[in-house]
Amino acid sequence: MSLLIGWVIFITALLISITLHEGGHLIAAKRFGMKATQFFAGFGPTLWSTQKGETEYGIKAVPLGGFVKIIGMTSLEDVDPEDEPRSLRSKPGWQRVIVLAAGSAMHFALAAVLLFGLFIGVGLANQNTTKIGTVDSCVPASVSAVSCSPAEPRSPARLAGLQTGDKIVAFAGTPVHSWNDLAAAIRGRPAGGEAIIAVQRHGKLVDVRAKLAAIKGRSGAFLGISPAVVYNKLNPVQAVRSTGSFFGTVVSGSAAVITELPKAIPKLFAHNRASTAGGKVTSIVGAGNDTGQVIGADIGWQQKVAFVVLIIASLNVFVGIFNLLPLLPLDGGHIAVVLYERARAYVARLRGRADPGLVDMRKLIPVSFGIFAVIVFIGLMLIMADLVNPVSIIQ
Repeated sequence: MSLLIGWVIFITALLISITLHEGGHLIAAKRFGMKATQFFAGFGPTLWSTQKGETEYGIKAVPLGGFVKIIGMTSLEDVDPEDEPRSLRSKPGWQRVIVLAAGSAMHFALAAVLLFGLFIGVGLANQNTTKIGTVDSCVPASVSAVSCSPAEPRSPARLAGLQTGDKIVAFAGTPVHSWNDLAAAIRGRPAGGEAIIAVQRHGKLVDVRAKLAAIKGRSGAFLGISPAVVYNKLNPVQAVRSTGSFFGTVVSGSAAVITELPKAIPKLFAHNRASTAGGKVTSIVGAGNDTGQVIGADIGWQQKVAFVVLIIASLNVFVGIFNLLPLLPLDGGHIAVVLYERARAYVARLRGRADPGLVDMRKLIPVSFGIFAVIVFIGLMLIMADLVNPVSIIQ
């Protein structure tokens, strides 16, 4: 049930994000007097629609996207002569760029609002510690399991006697200074092996021996602990700064993911995916499963809310950036075409020649189709990997 709730939350957030993306295009287009004839959430057969002015608003049967129809988006489209002045292609280049970029702008705005609300209402997590906040009661049956059943064995951490409040200072002889260090050390050990864990407890240093377990569908070992997290609410100024800092982190991380994608694809189905570039990329399946796991995990409500907000905000920032890449059929590709047209017109004007006009999009159709096929292929590969070789957020 928790997994289902997590998926419902994630899919709802995704649909809202897509609708806002298309809404950004629509608002900007109407602001500049362009004619938009349709605005729909979803694809396929129409479930409901209503006409308001010159625009039809509605919902379609397949909730996997959305679209806004602005007349004359390219040179290929036939437009009635009386409507041509209101087509996108007839407007100044700067207006066309704003309309095309407005979708990504809505992703960034949504992420900013979510983050600001999180930092004001819940706070900023202080997780720079190796102190244990939760000891799992069992070894989950699989990476997608979010609760324990009586038939499942107790977790290695529970059997070893680890306690909430214990601070781990070394794992299997390796000193650890952060939770990331500890998680990497756990995943780096073989499942079924033993590890000596140096723990600071009530001011004393004690050694604990744990026999590490395995979880179906994930590589590396499983111990069964979660970090202690303290949330400190921020004032508005601090929240703005933290939002900006988070944006910077996600932007740099998104750039790294995109550049490392060629190296990640071959590692998606590797047994050690989590410790490779393939473990840094995921699909909507992986993100949905992660949301479900956190919703069902034995952690505080603050951690659950923070995780869901952060994953939705991160997804929006990533999609906003990816959509601006200068590749057709992405919005960034269409922006690149507009900029090329304006640069070509400027050069022609300097030479005393007439404006060459719009780019012949027929010549770009093979390029657009090829890039679209690559994007679809990568998306399907990520989904398949998250189904058969998922990366779990459980340590």
